[in-house]
Amino acid sequence: MSTSTASTLQLFRPIVICGPSGVGKGTLIQKLFKEYPNIFGFSVSHTTRGPRPGEENGVHYYFSTKEIMQKEIDEGKFIEHANVHGNLYGTSFQAVKEVQTKGKCCVLDIDIQGARQVRNNKELNPLVLFVKPPSMDILEQRLRGRATETEESIQLRLKNARKELEEFEQDNTNLFDDSVENNDLDESYASLKLTIKKHIPTIQL
Repeated sequence: MSTSTASTLQLFRPIVICGPSGVGKGTLIQKLFKEYPNIFGFSVSHTTRGPRPGEENGVHYYFSTKEIMQKEIDEGKFIEHANVHGNLYGTSFQAVKEVQTKGKCCVLDIDIQGARQVRNNKELNPLVLFVKPPSMDILEQRLRGRATETEESIQLRLKNARKELEEFEQDNTNLFDDSVENNDLDESYASLKLTIKKHIPTIQL
């Protein structure tokens, strides 16, 4: 690792934001990037799922095949990876480095499996935050409101959401540094900024 990259890591800990599918992580992160484009940078993840309408390769995700991505995982090119809803997702070392070399705080939108892998990387020393829904009923409404999921997919995501919320509530391994409840978007966003400032005071928001 170069000296400049190491300095960036010491100044701005990478931020891991995780939570159930449909909880609104992406919306909160996009608000953060829109208000502070020179402070935060998004680590673009790899996935083997197909792109949704409007998604662009290299912008929202790096879309790959299971064969190619598994090969790169085996070669140690990923900081974290997970099998989610039957598809591979992961964050490569290169994707994080691209953000850090710009002097920005790297933000990762990943699931609990991935967050645990990043947490175990002592060199990164990440800030791990959990975004939780006000209730499972509201989470289900949000998932159905997407109108992009099959009933089977919705039920699978709800099942995984219950599991993630249970893991968060127990958190026996001290995985999470803090949490934000996403009920009202503006209030949740304000809470997210305060939480980041509390844990990383060198970031001027």
